[in-house]
Amino acid sequence: MSKFLIAGLGNFDLEYAGTRHNIGFDIVDALVQKHGGSFAISRLAGVAEIKWKGKTIFCIKPTTYMNLSGKAVKYWMDKENIAIENLMVIVDDKALPLSRLRIRPGGSDGGHNGLKSVHEYLGTTEYPKLRFGIGDNFPKGMQVEYVLGKWKKEEVPLVKLKIEKAAEAIESFVSAGIERTMEQFNKLEVTL
Repeated sequence: MSKFLIAGLGNFDLEYAGTRHNIGFDIVDALVQKHGGSFAISRLAGVAEIKWKGKTIFCIKPTTYMNLSGKAVKYWMDKENIAIENLMVIVDDKALPLSRLRIRPGGSDGGHNGLKSVHEYLGTTEYPKLRFGIGDNFPKGMQVEYVLGKWKKEEVPLVKLKIEKAAEAIESFVSAGIERTMEQFNKLEVTL
């Protein structure tokens, strides 16, 4: 039975719940809920184990804070003996519009501190990533407030729909592989 590690990045404190930067947590929450699982606090992360189509999927929400996410990702990869190509890290991405998801088998951290940390701990940037576009609709100098801010009321329905699509993309990654998943989801424009 093959094993996968799906790491949704975010910050564990309640004050960050529902913010753009915590979308990784929201996506793994949706995936685990869809499959009837639940999270328990374990070493360095909230962890849920789900079984689907003959695969075991470990979902983690690191409790290390965004900038040390790599520590939790590395620990759970080693503990569960998960191959790097069976890892998927989920992050917010301000370079993508709100209507888009982007899946890649590797590539740079794009200035994202969570991905920088994963890169440092794994010693490579060549692992699958799911980037959830949050757009860049903020005034100059207000990036931190925007990224750590909550979704606008009018954005919420689209965000919820896109979280469902992201969960489907993860299922596709697990069952059909990254190439087919990229073909299906990278060109998808999520609209209401």
